[in-house]
Amino acid sequence: MEIFQRILLSTSCLLLAVFMVGCSPPENHIKCSSTNTNCTITNSYGTFPDRSICQAANAAYPTTEEELISVVAAATRARRKVKVATRYSHSIPKLVCPDGQNGLLISTDHLNRTLEIDVQSMKISVESGVTLRQLINEAAKAGLALPYSPYWWGLTIGGLLSTGAHGSTLWGKGSAIHDYVVALTIVSPGRPQDGYAKVRRLNESNSAELDAAKVSLGVLGVISKVTLQLQPLFKRSISYVAKKDTDLGDQVASFGRQHEFADITWYPSQGKAVYRIDDRVSSNTSGNGLYDYIPFRSTSSLGLAVVRATEDAQESLKDPDGKCVSAKLVTSTLKHLAYGLTNNGIVFTGYPIIGYHNRLQSSGTCLDSPEDALITACPWDSRIKGEYFFQATFSISLSVVKSFIQDVQKLVKLDPRALCGLEQYNGILMRYVKASSAYLGKEDDALDFDITFYRNKDPTKPRLYEDILEEIEQLAVFKYGGLPHWGKNRNLVFNGALKKYKNAGAFLRVKEMYDPMGLFSNEWTDQVLGLQGDVNIIKEGCALEGLCICSQDIHCAPSKGYLCRPGKIYQEARVCEHVSTPEQ
Repeated sequence: MEIFQRILLSTSCLLLAVFMVGCSPPENHIKCSSTNTNCTITNSYGTFPDRSICQAANAAYPTTEEELISVVAAATRARRKVKVATRYSHSIPKLVCPDGQNGLLISTDHLNRTLEIDVQSMKISVESGVTLRQLINEAAKAGLALPYSPYWWGLTIGGLLSTGAHGSTLWGKGSAIHDYVVALTIVSPGRPQDGYAKVRRLNESNSAELDAAKVSLGVLGVISKVTLQLQPLFKRSISYVAKKDTDLGDQVASFGRQHEFADITWYPSQGKAVYRIDDRVSSNTSGNGLYDYIPFRSTSSLGLAVVRATEDAQESLKDPDGKCVSAKLVTSTLKHLAYGLTNNGIVFTGYPIIGYHNRLQSSGTCLDSPEDALITACPWDSRIKGEYFFQATFSISLSVVKSFIQDVQKLVKLDPRALCGLEQYNGILMRYVKASSAYLGKEDDALDFDITFYRNKDPTKPRLYEDILEEIEQLAVFKYGGLPHWGKNRNLVFNGALKKYKNAGAFLRVKEMYDPMGLFSNEWTDQVLGLQGDVNIIKEGCALEGLCICSQDIHCAPSKGYLCRPGKIYQEARVCEHVSTPEQ
C-alpha cells in the first residue's frame, strides 16, 4: 500500500511540473578552485559512464575568433592536451575530458553571436557557442527556419555538430543538422610557421575536409563559425495517434516516408505505439500552436525526489508490478496533457495542433528562469535528488529494423513486465535519420532508438531485468549492426563502432592532417576511433554499468545472484541474469 501511495504521489508531482514557471538554471559544469585554474568538468547529469570527474589545469573563455586562435596557439606551443566544453555539457560519454591533469578546457560560452543572416540566399552564420534555441529564434525573426533539429534546444551548434545530433525525417537531406552545413571554420594546432594555430575555412569546394569536420567528436580542433542552409518559415500540423504494436515492424518504414516529421514512441510492455503524424501545411492555415514538452519543463525538486524514491524502492524490493503501474500513470498523464502541446500557447483543445515550425520543433523551458534556490530544476539536475539514468541510443538500418523490433517483442513476451522501467521514462523514442555524406554520419536510412532507463547511485547494485536491457543493446549493436549516437550511450555500444563506417579511414587521415600530435584527442576518443585498444573497462561489476560485456560472473554481481549467461533469444549475447538469491 505504501508503494502504491508513492506511485500516486509521483504522478501528482508530474502534474505539478506542468504548472511550474520558475526554475534554477543549470550550474556551470566547469569548476575551478581559483580563477580559471585547477579545474574539473563533468556533464549536465553530474557523471560520466565510469562515474569519474575529469580534471584540467586551466579553462579558457575566448570571446572572439582571434582570442580562440591565440588560446589554441599557446596550447600547441606547450603541447598541452585540449578539449572543448559547451554551455550545458549534455554529452554522456567522456568527449570533454583532456587526458591527465595538465590539460586545457576551451569553453565556447562567450562565442555565442549570430554573425550574419542572408535572407536572399537563406543562410545563417553563427559562432559555435550559439544554442539551438538562439538559432531557431534568430532564423524565425528573418522569416526563415532550420527545417529539422533535435527536440531539446539546450545544445550548442558546435556541440550538436560534433556528436551528429538530429531530429526526425526521411525527407530532403534528412534530420541531421550537419547535413545543412554549407561552410565551417575550425581552428586546429599548427606548425611554427603557422603561428602554432591553423585556421581552416571549409565549404563545399573542399568537401572532403568538410565531410570530416561536420561530425568530428571534437578531435579535429575547435569549431569557430558555422554557416547553415535554411528554408522559408512554414507551419506544421501535429497529431498523436496510439495503436497496438502488433504490426509495428511492418509500419515503421512506410510511416516515415508518409509524414515529413514522423516519429514513434513505443511502449513495449503495454503493447502500444504512439505515432506522431506531423506534416507541413499552408501558412494560411489558422493556428498558433506551441510545443513545450513536459519532461523538459521546470519541475518541483521535492516532486522529483519523491519520484526517485519510488523508483529506488521498486528496484530494491524487486517490484516489477509497481514499475508497470507507475509507467501507465506516467504515459497516460503525458497523453492526456498532449505531451506539452497547446493549440494557442496556453491550453490544449484537441488535435491537430497547427503552428509555426519555430514554436513546435524544439523545447527546453527548464533552462529559462532565474535562480530559485533549487526549489525547481531541470529533472536531471545533479544538485538535487532527481532523475539519474542511462541512455542507450543507436540507429538501425531500415532494411533490418523490422527484425530487430520483432526480436525485442519476443523478449517482452517472455515477461511482459520486463520493459516497464523504460516506460517510466516515456518509452522508446524512435526517430528517422537518413544516410549522410559526413564521414561519421549515418551510413544508411535508419530508425534511431532512444532508450532511457534507471541507473542506481550504487554501481555495485544490478537493475531489475538487467539481462533484458543488456540483450537489447547487444542485439542492436552486434546482430543488427546498429550505429551509436556519439553524444549518448554506455561504453559497450561503442565496441567496434568505427569498423561500421565506410569512410573511417578518410576521417582518420583528416584527423592526422589537422592534429598530428593528437592534442584534441583523449583516451576515450582514441579507443572509439580504434587507435588505442577498445572502450571496455574490465573490472568487477563492469557489466552492470555498461563498461564491459560480461565474460565472467564477477563482471556481474554474483553475491546478489546475478551471473553471466547467454541471451535468451540472441545466444551470442552475454548478459547479467538473476539466476538465484545467494544464501544469507
